[in-house]
Amino acid sequence: MPPALPQHCPTPGELDDLELLLNGALAPTRAFNEPGSPVTLTLPPALADAPEVELVDPEGLPLATLTTATGAVAPLSHPEYGPFRRLYLTPAQVRERYAGRTFVPVDDALYDGQLAELAGAGPLVLLALVGHGTPELSAPALLRASLTAAAQLPDAAVVAVPAAAHGDDLLLRVVENYAAGDPVRDAGPADHHSGRIAEIVRHDQPHADHRGLVLFFTGLSGSGKSTLARALMDRILEQTDRRVTSLDGDVVRRHLSAGLTFSKEDRETNIRRIGWVAAEISRHGGIAVCSPIAPFAETREQVRTMVEDAGGAFFLVHVATPLEECERRDRKGLYARARMGEIPEFTGISSPYDEPVDPAVRVDTTGRTIDDALGDVVAALEERGYLHLPRGAAGGDGP
Repeated sequence: MPPALPQHCPTPGELDDLELLLNGALAPTRAFNEPGSPVTLTLPPALADAPEVELVDPEGLPLATLTTATGAVAPLSHPEYGPFRRLYLTPAQVRERYAGRTFVPVDDALYDGQLAELAGAGPLVLLALVGHGTPELSAPALLRASLTAAAQLPDAAVVAVPAAAHGDDLLLRVVENYAAGDPVRDAGPADHHSGRIAEIVRHDQPHADHRGLVLFFTGLSGSGKSTLARALMDRILEQTDRRVTSLDGDVVRRHLSAGLTFSKEDRETNIRRIGWVAAEISRHGGIAVCSPIAPFAETREQVRTMVEDAGGAFFLVHVATPLEECERRDRKGLYARARMGEIPEFTGISSPYDEPVDPAVRVDTTGRTIDDALGDVVAALEERGYLHLPRGAAGGDGP
């Protein structure tokens, strides 16, 4: 029996590309990483020298074999689960069922004026472009809205097309491969939504102050980030009815990341675990308050991507208290031990801290009370419309 191939789970966008590569919707592109093609797949360094890799979905289902030298993919199975999976047809299946219809690509819920225009366009296929980064709504919401629109038209069917965002030229090619020579028309200008479609849009795109939110505090040990995070969480619970979950660094290490060391690899694993849980909280409209050191920019961006992919908002707070002040506050003597070499890979001493270049807000707690420093965070949250909290309600001493 041949040895098992190494496995790799692509990103959501790469999984969309894989599905279209395998069903022919990206023709003439047939493989990842073809010269000049935006359809690419990045393997982790550990798999760089593997001649073949098995591509799997997030649940571990093998989908295809990848020949790394050419980027060619060979099918092993096809996705079977997910909302509205029955609508994910191949171009061949679409030609068999809907040949002769007019095809209308949609990446947003159809507006009232568009529905009126399409009512006289004859038999239609609404191609719902639900690939990663393409639709205005979440994929399930766009499909619900498209099915609702189809029910209001004389003769319309809905087909889900997982076309990830790679630019208009590639989207047009995908649409043409589905239409296979049948007419393609634009939905027309946007105006307003009403009725059930408006309800779907409102539920999927709530106002900023009802959206899932991840408040991510980062900074050196002793910077005051955990203190500010706790104070903000208290303020939110006192003054709003939002559901809030604390993902404090020490608490997470006891319950979610027990057994991990403080090596760079394990610290990054810890942050990604925090990010995944926080993203799931935001997916369901909750607020997650996180306060790890999170020293590396790449990992913070991975967390941001997880949150945004889940439909949440990522609000990065850089607690930028200088190293000298953090050392002065060091009640546990950690900095002194790190300078003596007793604690390896200590952030700010023997391990780097990548300062965020674009935080939502930057706060230096030096010489300030908790309430004063927290005011900067509250003001930035209010400016972006995420939370509206009265100032000056969380007293306390300086961090």
